[in-house]
Amino acid sequence: MSNTLGVREAQKRKTRQALLEAGLGLLEEQSLSSLGLREVTRVVGVAPAAFYRHFRDMADLGVALVEEALGSLHAMIRTVLAEQADPESLIDRSVEVVAAHVREHPAHVRFIARERHGGVRAVREAIGAELARFGDEVAEALAAQPLSEGWSAEDVRMLAGLYVDHFVMTASAFLEAPPDETPRIADVARRQLLLISLGRRHWLHPA
Repeated sequence: MSNTLGVREAQKRKTRQALLEAGLGLLEEQSLSSLGLREVTRVVGVAPAAFYRHFRDMADLGVALVEEALGSLHAMIRTVLAEQADPESLIDRSVEVVAAHVREHPAHVRFIARERHGGVRAVREAIGAELARFGDEVAEALAAQPLSEGWSAEDVRMLAGLYVDHFVMTASAFLEAPPDETPRIADVARRQLLLISLGRRHWLHPA
């Protein structure tokens, strides 16, 4: 009996993932607000009614895609910020991580870039919530660094917001750039982060 339940649960997870992948693929060419669940189920090869065993509606599928799209980036950036390295090395690693994420997950990055200001409110709010959580995590990592000694929690969170906005902007730039432009995008991103880093060093000691 338990083996049967295990097989059913595995099949359920497989179908759910197939629906997510089908939705993501279809969203390469259109926005979520224009995508119908019948299009998604047709790609997977299941009846439309089967969709509701996994998601309440298309907005719910979109929210699940937000979690999938941003979850792995959270972990990678946290790992970089936890490294004990000089600021310039951390800047280089951060840009490398964002570039790698775009190369490996272009459809996810395109989905976030398009839907961040798209027409589905639940998805916009989910992206905003994930980015805010991302900012909190970055702030926690920054607060632990010696350079943040003497900073208020509010200022550390403001700095974290700058970094998160920069990560999103850089990811979008990598996504849209032709391959031969990638080195230039990376160089600009590094210089922008260096400028933020220099400002951070002098924040408590204005000229």
